[in-house]
Amino acid sequence: MKKHIVTTALLFLFFGWHSDIKAQAKPNIIYILADDLGIGDVTTFNKNCKIATPNIDKLAAEGMKFTDAHTSSAVCSPTRYGILTGRYNWRSRLKQGVLSGTSKALIPNSRSTVASMLKNNGYMTAYIGKWHLGWDWAKKESSSEQNLKSINIENIDFSKPVTNNPNDLGFTYSYGFSGSLDMAPYVYVENRMATQMPNSISENTDKYAWWRKGPIASDFVHEEATPNFFKRAIQYIVDSQKEKRPFFMYLPIPSPHTPIVPTKQWQGKSGLNPYGDFVMMIDDYIGQLLKAVSDAGIEKNTLIIFTSDNGCSPSANYEVLAQKGHNPSSIYRGHKADIFEGGHRVPFIAKWPNKIKKGSVSNETICTTDFMATCADIVNYPLKADEGEDSYSLVPLFENKKLNKPLREATIHHSINGSFAIRKGDWKLIMCPDSGGWSYPKPERDQKIINTLPPIQLYNLKEDPSETTNLQASHTEKVKELKSLLIKYINNGRSTPGIPQKNDSIDFNWSQIDFIQQ
Repeated sequence: MKKHIVTTALLFLFFGWHSDIKAQAKPNIIYILADDLGIGDVTTFNKNCKIATPNIDKLAAEGMKFTDAHTSSAVCSPTRYGILTGRYNWRSRLKQGVLSGTSKALIPNSRSTVASMLKNNGYMTAYIGKWHLGWDWAKKESSSEQNLKSINIENIDFSKPVTNNPNDLGFTYSYGFSGSLDMAPYVYVENRMATQMPNSISENTDKYAWWRKGPIASDFVHEEATPNFFKRAIQYIVDSQKEKRPFFMYLPIPSPHTPIVPTKQWQGKSGLNPYGDFVMMIDDYIGQLLKAVSDAGIEKNTLIIFTSDNGCSPSANYEVLAQKGHNPSSIYRGHKADIFEGGHRVPFIAKWPNKIKKGSVSNETICTTDFMATCADIVNYPLKADEGEDSYSLVPLFENKKLNKPLREATIHHSINGSFAIRKGDWKLIMCPDSGGWSYPKPERDQKIINTLPPIQLYNLKEDPSETTNLQASHTEKVKELKSLLIKYINNGRSTPGIPQKNDSIDFNWSQIDFIQQ
């Protein structure tokens, strides 16, 4: 009997120890998402960059730099949806625009996310930062509001738990705010509960540091939001070492999006304007985060991804920056909100010493929706038919494997007003005559010139990366090919191989639906 007990104990210790080792073999995963950072704002991506970004550059030098990386949308909320679900946002109810600070939850609890998938595969999961995907604020008992998309701010009961929030989508720890840093309410929510009740009304009309009028809690200080998130992220890294499980931390910082509020230490440091100062401040905090990973002794088996949710916003003041020789969009046309490259081509870096060769570069076209399949590949999880419908694993690129065909057959781009583009190889077809966003020619504002333009645009990005020469008239077969593929991707409910899926309800005014009949 004694021998049996000893044997059982030894077996338990062995297999328990083996299980821990196996769990530890899975990498920690940190996803840092900047907000409105242009590809031209990082020195390693732009030889003419006038902003010093030594820590982001160091991250690229120690990992892999992707030169042809794209967000799934040219604005905030849609891209975030794609990152967490591996699905294009226009398959959801979000067909154009962004959500507000009072919007209802966009992602249903029934849909798999990167967080829920990793949680089910043994990971601790944390979200710290800007959410901007909607959650359901509690209503005051006196409220009879029936709005299906948002809640009037005066009807929110901040003393009650938030429902359909990050904790319900796989994050075991969550801390952040609901919209953008310029969207009320200005309240931090930690694991479903507001950390403090709003006790005053705040508004700022400064040219750079503006935010909308709304209720604010005393622990919410706009200038301290980005430092606050980095400090909490660093503490999470430290605390996670007490556990025997790998962790996934999603760190969507609210900067350099408006309000552009560099702390006093960084004001004037760039020699450009407050936006340049703000980017330098972010770079410094990224350096602190990287040091925390190194100090924790987990650097070799930690995958760190750094990117942005879309291109730079015109709020950065392109005119002032241009006078000093800096272009946040680098050589690319347009900026945030646009269907042009400046709207969705972004800096993208991955570092994972155990897997990625130092100083490597990938020229493959990738998309931020690819995170879901990448993480599934890492933990050997086979995605179901209704998971990650637009997601391709980046692991073969991390391992520098030779591909016998492009990683992605094609990639769909989307602008703020719901305009579509499809990219395959060197060719990009845009299904509108204008920018689809905020730059010239701007929909509605520049209607006279738009009326004289062809209804679609076709560019060869290898020969014309700045999208200056529309080739739609001389390459009709290429137009036909790309349009057919776009329609196929839309109708199939997926752009990856697999069983066709259904898009969410389409009883809406989809601005590009007419191109199917063209």
